[in-house]
Amino acid sequence: MFRRPVLQVLHQCVRHESEIASNFVLERSLNRVQLLGRVGQDPVMRQVEGKNPVTIFSLATNEMWRSGESEVYQMGDVSQKTTWHRISVFRPGLRDVAYQYVKKGSRIYVEGKVDYGEYTDKNNVRRQATTIIADNIIFLSDQTKEKA
Repeated sequence: MFRRPVLQVLHQCVRHESEIASNFVLERSLNRVQLLGRVGQDPVMRQVEGKNPVTIFSLATNEMWRSGESEVYQMGDVSQKTTWHRISVFRPGLRDVAYQYVKKGSRIYVEGKVDYGEYTDKNNVRRQATTIIADNIIFLSDQTKEKA
């Protein structure tokens, strides 16, 4: 029944596994986020013992749409949804600039990646957290404040 030597069968299994592993190494992926919005709070800098400091702030993005039959003629009700994003800045130079210059109400553009994690709150309850890890921030002029 079993005429193949055990070593030959094992060699084929190892070769198959190494081919699968090499595919994972060569496979590309992408985790990029681009946000344009207004800062919801002045940034805070936190440092967990033994780790690098991080600057954290919130950013609001808005989505607006018209409901009704006559969207072409701009009739109907306008609806808006605001989404809040937690922005974390770890890069040393960018972290310090963000802490110093990002202010509540500022209009900024953020590039980064999405990070999903867990933390334990002060009541010892495990919570989920979604964070944008920023690696680029562009400060935009605010024309409404400049005219005032």
